[in-house]
Amino acid sequence: MKKSNYCIFLLSLIFSQNAFDGYTLFTPQTNQTPQTRLINNDFDIVQSWSHERGPASMPYLVSGEIYGFDGNGYENSILVYPYRVQNPTMEAGGVGGGVALYNWSGELLWSYELSDNQYQHHHDVEPLPNGNILMVAWERFYESTWSEMGREDVNNPLNQMWGTAILEIEPNLETGGAEIVWEWHIFDHLVQDRGPQYNATYGAIADHPELMDINCGNVGSSGGPGGSNADWIHINAIDYNEELDQIVMSSRFQSEIYIIDHSTTTEEAASHSGGNSGMGGDFLYRWGNPQNYDRGNNNDQQLDDQHSVNWIEKDFPGEGNLILFNNRQGVNASSGLELVTPLLSNGTYQISDGQPYLPLQEEWMYYPGAGFYTGVQGGCFRLPNGNTILTDADDTEIREVTYSGEIVWEYDYPGNNNSLIARASKYSIDYFEQQNILGDLNSDEIINVLDVILLVNMALNETEDDLNGDMNSDGIINILDVVILVNLILN
Repeated sequence: MKKSNYCIFLLSLIFSQNAFDGYTLFTPQTNQTPQTRLINNDFDIVQSWSHERGPASMPYLVSGEIYGFDGNGYENSILVYPYRVQNPTMEAGGVGGGVALYNWSGELLWSYELSDNQYQHHHDVEPLPNGNILMVAWERFYESTWSEMGREDVNNPLNQMWGTAILEIEPNLETGGAEIVWEWHIFDHLVQDRGPQYNATYGAIADHPELMDINCGNVGSSGGPGGSNADWIHINAIDYNEELDQIVMSSRFQSEIYIIDHSTTTEEAASHSGGNSGMGGDFLYRWGNPQNYDRGNNNDQQLDDQHSVNWIEKDFPGEGNLILFNNRQGVNASSGLELVTPLLSNGTYQISDGQPYLPLQEEWMYYPGAGFYTGVQGGCFRLPNGNTILTDADDTEIREVTYSGEIVWEYDYPGNNNSLIARASKYSIDYFEQQNILGDLNSDEIINVLDVILLVNMALNETEDDLNGDMNSDGIINILDVVILVNLILN
């Protein structure tokens, strides 16, 4: 037994030597009480949050400062949690309906539900630096609308077409309310080649890579989660780039990713001009399946059922590139992909006449082959040290790999039968760093005799030094620091 434990310890040590030192955040989808977990590299639960409703996708942690709370420490972190409402108005894979904010101790601060006859939130949300939240939603259209736009037929007995809308929500924590302050709708950016009598832009599909062919792909089905549905695009992930003021999203059903301009007004987002790009709400860039805009065929398809598209953060290896989880890289085999976009200095993306958007090949790929596969969800995020954290959703497995593909940390959610982890992300330790009070050696936010006792033990070399007790900033702990701390308490 001792030998077995020793082997496990050595294995953990080998993994931890190259693993990024951080905390991993995820919400398992189980048949038990929903719970978001934050774990360290030793699998210890650092913090957890319980929920009344199950997850729609992955949770996020943001600084409480953007919502008016002081400081950046643990106690001021806010959990952003997308969840499934009890009675969604439209239902298919990834259905959600709500987003909630919790403080560090698990208190519900605010919630908002987007689930009515017109809209139904699903899958992802994206917290913005200003505290607003982007929500992905299905937008319901009946035959009278989709047929007038130029759609030939649909593939569901509902005779509906659920388009995609992105709504920016401004929370009000004081009143509990919310306001929609910006929106984008894919039905404002359609093209068709059937004739000028239809409302969508008329022209050759290949001449309009900035628009979505309204007749591309199937619309819904007669089965699936929740029964018949009219899901057309199936956006499953969304991310925001503050420097570019752009949004990227992933469409599973079209096996393609899209970038749009967020600098527009709502009116400009509904048009083909305006914003930093001058293109309004049209696609600035798309990649993964050029046959969707008649500039390729099956052999040119790079993505299949992908999820988790996001920009690699500033100062991370590969910063500014896109990274994603490609569910069907091969037969029963998934991968992580990084690509370099053809970004121009004006914020648009280069494309040659008659050609698809570049690149023709990925910048990096993690592809271990058969055995690493999920047919639903899945996550891929670059870490500050150049490693990448990936989530095999339906196997509830999270792994961290080096750039060369070596697994350096791995977590398998216990009792994973009938469980799912949509995506997991990893936060650096200093992301949660508290603003320490000089001399507060037991971190109780009070300076008193207990801190003096700890400091005396440090000065006597009986305990390890904590430089938060270096009261005179001379780089060492000695009796002078004790005297300064005592005087500080007395005064």
